[in-house]
Amino acid sequence: MVLGICPQHSKRFLRALTKEKLLEAKHSGPRLCIDLSMTHHMSKKELSRLAGQIRRLYGSNKKADRPFWICLTGFTIDSPLYEECVRMNDGFSSYLLDIKEEDCFRLFPLETLVYLTPDSEHALEDVDLNKVYILGGLVDESIQKKVTFQKAWEYSVKTARLPIQEYMVRNQNGKNYHSEILAINQVFDILSTYLETRNWPEALKKGVTSGKGYILRNSVE
Repeated sequence: MVLGICPQHSKRFLRALTKEKLLEAKHSGPRLCIDLSMTHHMSKKELSRLAGQIRRLYGSNKKADRPFWICLTGFTIDSPLYEECVRMNDGFSSYLLDIKEEDCFRLFPLETLVYLTPDSEHALEDVDLNKVYILGGLVDESIQKKVTFQKAWEYSVKTARLPIQEYMVRNQNGKNYHSEILAINQVFDILSTYLETRNWPEALKKGVTSGKGYILRNSVE
């Protein structure tokens, strides 16, 4: 923080700094795609939840020391989801991100893509600035098994899952409920924290809420 900036300037200064960091990410990575090509199956309630997740994800990204460049793909401005995003996200039209009608498989070289899906057998080991990470824009209610995995497989794109099984264990709970399916903003918080700390346990603690039925291995003692 630069010293001697009076409060009304500091706000403007911080906004400018955020903008600079976001635009820097566009050129040098890391990059994250939200694949919104599957939203036509979704109900109004699910679209609202997804719009809320996009808002939270963007809010977290703006605060990050090392933000991602976000690209919303398979996204048309005459879609019900776009209307929800405008309704629920203040200033959505001026968000610093890319909105593309094409889907991610046509926008980027396939060898740079990594589709993050809980169905992958490969655990994500690191965040590579030369890769483009893809999250499927689905919410819990509309998730059919392996939709995103199937899509990546059709295009011969690499997949990875968050290393939940490697660093966490199932916590005994009354409902006997355990799920590795996270909201896109929760996945984003994990990736962002990992990029900052290079520490998977710390990153997973940030995004895997206790309601998912998992806790870090070392907290079992």
